[in-house]
Amino acid sequence: MPLTSWQTLVMIFAVALGAQLTRVTPFLLFPQNKPLPRMIVYLGRVLPPAMMGLLVVYCFKDAAFFSFPFALPELIAGAAVAALQLWRRNVLLSIGVGTALYMVLVQCVFV
Repeated sequence: MPLTSWQTLVMIFAVALGAQLTRVTPFLLFPQNKPLPRMIVYLGRVLPPAMMGLLVVYCFKDAAFFSFPFALPELIAGAAVAALQLWRRNVLLSIGVGTALYMVLVQCVFV
């Protein structure tokens, strides 16, 4: 069902408003002249590693370890991401190269 021009405009406005609210809200809740609450500092420290662990589990959840190719594309790409991250400390490089390597392995090597 195609949207009318008015519906499209309202949808674009709603998305833009939501994006702006998510960017402005932290500055309103936590002004610079006041210290951050201990809970926010704690979450800022523990959430990034927790999210990385969650992403690793999500990436390997559907890997077929007991049938060909025995999850080799996932393991090789995951090892490449870990090695690049330890070597260069560049998240964008690690994820980009790991994704490209995984796609090459799945589509060209382990067909």
